[in-house]
Amino acid sequence: MASLIALDFPLGPDLEHTLRRCVEGRQAFCVLDQRLSPEGRRQELLALGATHILDHTGLTSLDGGTIVPAGVGLVMLTSGSSGSPKAAELNWDALDASATITQESLRGASAPVWYPCLPANHIGGLAVLLRAILSDARLLWGDPREIADAPRRGATHVAVVRSQLFDHDLSGFETVLLGGARPPGELATNVITTWGMTETGSGVVYNGRALRGVELCAVDGEIYVKSPTLFDKYRHGPRPRAMGPDGQDDWFPTGDAGEVTQGLLRIHGRRGYVINTGGEKVWPDDLEAVIGGVEGVRDVAITSAPDERWGERLIAIVVSENHELDEAIRDASEQRIGPWAKPKEIFYVTTIPRTANGKIRRDVLGTFR
Repeated sequence: MASLIALDFPLGPDLEHTLRRCVEGRQAFCVLDQRLSPEGRRQELLALGATHILDHTGLTSLDGGTIVPAGVGLVMLTSGSSGSPKAAELNWDALDASATITQESLRGASAPVWYPCLPANHIGGLAVLLRAILSDARLLWGDPREIADAPRRGATHVAVVRSQLFDHDLSGFETVLLGGARPPGELATNVITTWGMTETGSGVVYNGRALRGVELCAVDGEIYVKSPTLFDKYRHGPRPRAMGPDGQDDWFPTGDAGEVTQGLLRIHGRRGYVINTGGEKVWPDDLEAVIGGVEGVRDVAITSAPDERWGERLIAIVVSENHELDEAIRDASEQRIGPWAKPKEIFYVTTIPRTANGKIRRDVLGTFR
């Protein structure tokens, strides 16, 4: 068993150097969210179970922390997009495997130079740093708000979420990894869409295809994954296991609904968020992709409310400067999915509630009902 050190550093060279020391000493770590209030920080440390905190002033012991099993390298909270976050434990072998297989799929003639701009307390942001620390990539540090200037300074690769894709010119990068929320309909040729989660040690599917060593299947509409990058268990519970098509019970049931056709993964959304309206199933992610393609729509989220006639009525929450898109939205929904997919209500807002890695906070969308 070993201690768990919470790293309290902003994104930058100091965090990189501290992570390198943890890796060299095989010291279990977690990374704290720099944006939290004091109470939020207290809750975060409690959920992670850290035994110590390390910042610029040094190492401090914490009361109430819990040691981790030998071999665990990282403890990280899940995104919490569908409820309270859970702390996942990933061992060093999984972290090494993630850095290796992602790096080999992305490198060209030379090792990538990454520009870190995602919070390291989320797996997508931390994975960028670990690709340099555990493999042969390099990191180019700078202001996360000045992504567009990074290629001029030598950066070749960047990982972003949806909002950054809209806010910055990323055409100068050789490769742009897009994670978090479902991608918009049209993407530049240098953009690679990713699928993965904290439990899979970052993205394990690029442009719908599993990376080397990663296996996918769909069982009763749920995506199962087997991967050398998988986490060991949750801090407060075991890792869910399921029987896969090979007769082994070491597959991880992800909770994502989707299908795998000739090796190509298609995600519908989280299983618990499917909406049944008039006897027809509508996946919010699918409808959001359709409405997001309507001219003038900058962002969209789909939720529902109980309805005496329909069972559930569809509600579209739209970010747009044009508040007269109701007809275009309903027409697109009917043409691309079916008449049952037309939202019964449309609200125009200034922003969609999202997590730091771009996922819609569906647990708070009920305020629009």
